[in-house]
Amino acid sequence: MNLPRLWLTTGEPAGVGPELALDFARVPLDAELVLVGDPDLLRERADVLGQRISIELWQDGGPAQPESGRLWVRPVPLRIASRVGQPDPRNADYVLDTLRIAADACRNGQADAMVTAPVHKAVIADSGQPFSGHTEFLAQYCGGTPVMMLVADHLRVALATTHLPLREVPGAITQAGLLRVIQILHHDLRCRFGIQRPKIHVCGLNPHAGEGGHLGREEIDIIAPVIASATTHGIDVDGPFPADTLLTPARWNEADVVLAMYHDQGLPPLKYAGFGHGVNITLGLPIIRTSVDHGTALDLAGSGRASPGSLRAAAEMAATLVRNQREADAA
Repeated sequence: MNLPRLWLTTGEPAGVGPELALDFARVPLDAELVLVGDPDLLRERADVLGQRISIELWQDGGPAQPESGRLWVRPVPLRIASRVGQPDPRNADYVLDTLRIAADACRNGQADAMVTAPVHKAVIADSGQPFSGHTEFLAQYCGGTPVMMLVADHLRVALATTHLPLREVPGAITQAGLLRVIQILHHDLRCRFGIQRPKIHVCGLNPHAGEGGHLGREEIDIIAPVIASATTHGIDVDGPFPADTLLTPARWNEADVVLAMYHDQGLPPLKYAGFGHGVNITLGLPIIRTSVDHGTALDLAGSGRASPGSLRAAAEMAATLVRNQREADAA
């Protein structure tokens, strides 16, 4: 079967994304890889790091076979010259263009999946663009119901809500929305991860999962009824459990994924366990998308000290998901 075809957006031009992408010239993937970004930026960053890499322009319809010392780039011009470690809101449109181009490649069949290097949310927002993150942007652009899931080794944590102020979280958790998230988890773990009967454990929202209603009623009024409904539809889901005991190594092993109610409930323990090689995956989209578990690291840009581990893990995960999806489609 043909190699998976991955398009990788190089992220915030002033951050570590461009130089992390250069690492794929050192150890090529078992996949066709096209970088999406400014080729001159990549050449400049390679020069800063003292790397000898051939940056080739990718031609529409052409191959991008893995080859040591060479990278293929679908060119997107910067709006303004970039300075290492100093992001400029005038390049926000450049960053968003790379995302649109990679997403379009997935939708029109040029690519099987997209991988994203980190962007700087605040810089894009400062440009006047309504942007809270890759997840929300791609959901709006491609359609679908996005479910954010991070993976580190055998650990998986998904989120019922994504990038929201904490005070908005309770109102965002509804029976219809939570049921849809559980259905997406069940479907995508089967089709993209090859887990025939995924087991899902669900966190409560409140301390002690509400303590029988004394610390909040979301567990009683919303979460528990949704779990009961999902179970009647053949989904192996249980909870709600107190997050402080569920998000521990021993309990994690009891399920294929833990569903947390909000960003900073689920992600701190996972990042503690696997930071630097974790992968952010957006489920519920019509395309496959993976990303890193870290930010733009402006203080490390151009230093050569940033680890490419998470970006490489994200690309390898994308290739695995493509292979699993092909097997599921062929079954």
